[in-house]
Amino acid sequence: MLRIGLTGGIGAGKSEVSKQLAALGAVIVDSDLIAREVVAPGTAGLAAVAAEFGPGVLLADGSLDRPALGAIVFADPERLAALNAIVHPLVRARSAELEAGAGPADVVVHDVPLLAENGLAPLYELVIVVDVPDEVRVDRLVRLRGMAEQEARSRMAAQATREERLAVADIVIDNGGDLAELAPRVREVWATLKQRQAG
Repeated sequence: MLRIGLTGGIGAGKSEVSKQLAALGAVIVDSDLIAREVVAPGTAGLAAVAAEFGPGVLLADGSLDRPALGAIVFADPERLAALNAIVHPLVRARSAELEAGAGPADVVVHDVPLLAENGLAPLYELVIVVDVPDEVRVDRLVRLRGMAEQEARSRMAAQATREERLAVADIVIDNGGDLAELAPRVREVWATLKQRQAG
């Protein structure tokens, strides 16, 4: 089994690369998806979050009110640390479960948005960084996600810099072009990964 870390800043196209790798046969372990799963209604994770932050972070249907929770934790580093102390161990445990289900010949790609920020590169045999110039990312966030430019820039500023991400990269996928240009590059990277895995 080959363990890969995949990351990229907001607006870089990491999710598209992840989707294409999955289509080629990679086993994807998506941290964002798992982070939502572990605080879904009825989970111990959601109960722990509600106990820590109070009933104000729950919607009428009992699900997590993400904007309400975000307003609390993003304004206070200590509250954010408290949330992370609940969610991160649950995400790690679920990621390990999903990885354990993969076979010895599989390439397991961990899709981790904050890989560089959290110093996680040493956990993987190779780190792939989806790279795009910052101005292209701002344009995509404004044009495709409907963000105000200032919001896009502040979201980007809260993440690692482009240089910090590139410093942990073993493989860089340039996604400054369109989807037609991305697909052959992803296939090329997949061939490299399969070759490495076959060892």
